[in-house]
Amino acid sequence: MIYVVFVEPETPGNIGFLARTMKNFGLTNLVLINPCKLENESYYQAMHARDVVSNLQTYDSLKEFLILKQIDSAVATTGTAGGSYNIARIAVTPEQLADSISYNGNLALIFGREGNGLSNKEIALCDVIVSIPTHENYPILNITHAAAIIFYELFKREKSYHVDRLEAATCAEKESLMDYMDEIILKLGYPPHKSNNASLVFKRIIERAFISGREAHTLKGTLRRIKSRIKEINSKEEL
Repeated sequence: MIYVVFVEPETPGNIGFLARTMKNFGLTNLVLINPCKLENESYYQAMHARDVVSNLQTYDSLKEFLILKQIDSAVATTGTAGGSYNIARIAVTPEQLADSISYNGNLALIFGREGNGLSNKEIALCDVIVSIPTHENYPILNITHAAAIIFYELFKREKSYHVDRLEAATCAEKESLMDYMDEIILKLGYPPHKSNNASLVFKRIIERAFISGREAHTLKGTLRRIKSRIKEINSKEEL
């Protein structure tokens, strides 16, 4: 299921515009995070997508929504992709997102405030960052314009790609992979800052890859073997 999430919308009209854009591409699940007051303008601007507005859900925070809805893949949208922990975080284009994404499980496309977008903390909660290439003279898009581009790429890919898709790895499966990798990193004896960086890099690779459940199972088995082999080597060294 695909959820379109609008974080702290500031104007009722933009809620309607986003609902209208969603329906253009067959999307119906609108979620608002700590929104402004819903008014008649929201329904008026939605035009033939008033049902999307009527059935929207609201949550107090993005974190609450991600946990309660058991979101498997959270995609943050931003006009200015940056980095954290001194490790650059790669942003994908809408086309790259459409090429790699899985429609199985629960997927959230998250859009930020009209004024200043998503906060760094909110972006950190997400698995993938998508950014739309624009001209340097005016790089920031209106939320509904950005949404239309992303929705179009997803819709186009879904319509033209009819081969059987693999089941996407669940959030729990990806967390299990990260736990295994953290245990391996710990056994390597890295200094704390290098351990944190290595763990963060692995996490971002797994999140951005949209791996299948089968791939996660295979990778988990490999990590389990690596962990076991490290344990054997350490035991021999102790002797």
